[in-house]
Amino acid sequence: MTNSLDNTTPIPFVAETGFGLWFLDTDTWYVHVLTRALNDLQRLMEPGRSYADILDVGCGRGKSTRLLDERFRPKTIVSLEPDAKLLRAAASTTARCNSKITLLHASATDIPAPDASFDLLFCHQTFHHIADQENAIHEFYRVLRPGGVLLFAESTKRYIHSWMIRYLFRHPMEAQKTADEYIALIRDTGFDLPPQKISLPYLWWSRGDLGMLEWLGFPPPAEREETLVNAVATRPL
Repeated sequence: MTNSLDNTTPIPFVAETGFGLWFLDTDTWYVHVLTRALNDLQRLMEPGRSYADILDVGCGRGKSTRLLDERFRPKTIVSLEPDAKLLRAAASTTARCNSKITLLHASATDIPAPDASFDLLFCHQTFHHIADQENAIHEFYRVLRPGGVLLFAESTKRYIHSWMIRYLFRHPMEAQKTADEYIALIRDTGFDLPPQKISLPYLWWSRGDLGMLEWLGFPPPAEREETLVNAVATRPL
């Protein structure tokens, strides 16, 4: 597998808005979205296990790759991103990583890696950008080694279809799924995903009121359509 940073061949994908690209550089994204999701996923993981080879799907500007390097200390990380401009920015972000970093300009639906290449695959807030989600999840299964782990953190249809997200961001709207549908998709692909490896956080930024009602003292509704799903799934041995 070679570094494809200089590959300028266009890859079809739903390009993010200017606001969306700006938001990826904010502390809100890094602290409240990315870091908080990884904290939650690690809580669900098997403690003490090591992961030599990691695939970061949708690495953006490389901030997720940096976190994976710091927390798991793997030998290699392949950072995959369809947006060539973001991938070039990731080169400087990941320059100080201790792991060997490969920047891969590619689509999640056609990952240029051999079968059973990775011990861990991180897909954070990337899946809802993919139009062909069924093909992508099968690619995830293919490139993971038996016993390999999928860290899946995703916004649901409820959130992506909200007026605020429709206005500020851009996504393949017909591809969006509920939390239950994402869980079913992962399981139907062949992954092991027991209930205790699933988290359904209801974070302030995923709500239509941005958490204002809770700030005023009203508790979150007990019955609701979930806005986020975090899951730790395993490819069976």
